[in-house]
Amino acid sequence: MGEIANLRCVSCGREFSQDEIEYTCPDCGPRRGTLEVIYDYDRLRATLTRAYFERETDYSMWRYLLLLPIEDRRFIQPLRVGWTPVYSFPDYAHELGLKDLYIKDDGRNPTASYKDRASSVVVIKAQERKKKVVTAASTGNAASSLAGFAAATDLQTVIFVPATAPEAKVAQLLIYGAKVFLVNGSYDVAYDLAAEAAEEFGWYNRSAAVNPYLVEGKKTGALELAEQLGWDPPEFVFVGVGDGSVISGICKGFEELRALGLINKIP
Repeated sequence: MGEIANLRCVSCGREFSQDEIEYTCPDCGPRRGTLEVIYDYDRLRATLTRAYFERETDYSMWRYLLLLPIEDRRFIQPLRVGWTPVYSFPDYAHELGLKDLYIKDDGRNPTASYKDRASSVVVIKAQERKKKVVTAASTGNAASSLAGFAAATDLQTVIFVPATAPEAKVAQLLIYGAKVFLVNGSYDVAYDLAAEAAEEFGWYNRSAAVNPYLVEGKKTGALELAEQLGWDPPEFVFVGVGDGSVISGICKGFEELRALGLINKIP
């Protein structure tokens, strides 16, 4: 599994062990104290070579297990996530004046969302911590992704959604067996309720703003993209920003590949 050195606060730089803290830096608080997972890159550099990946036969996000914060691989779900196809669009590239244009299709993931990369990691971390319930606030794909992956385990999912959420999204959560609370308020209100419930009842909180392991799942898109393009990353990568965890993950993935000597440039 991953050679985790520490969890480091992105604001003050203070470092913690995995067992020492769960979500955010106590000095900087939940708004500024986001934690980043740091690995022993010097140790990993000797193992994670291009030849290593040429020999790897697991064509899913778990081919990068040594760069993921998993302590017990027994909890890896049978649902196949990642190693989604990259399509070339030469006609559009020509039309836009580009040399190449690629689109990575994460609609192939189990719940048809990029969020599956993060949810698969979070569900494992919840089980490693012997949690029985995992919670989140969401208006869309994050909640359905979490509920879908939890349904493949013994975990119960509790989701807080604004009452204005689309009925189809709520129905999807219920089909996956989630307990859904409709909140008379904005997403921010639902987010605060999920955080309070997690603290009060000891549930595991999936919310991207506090859980440091979501970015770890989301960085695998960058790891795959670099490998699928022959370790020659594109000049630009465009992603939906949302709360920022996707673009943070993509950036971290490319930075780690450069730290390991697998690529020479970052988009």
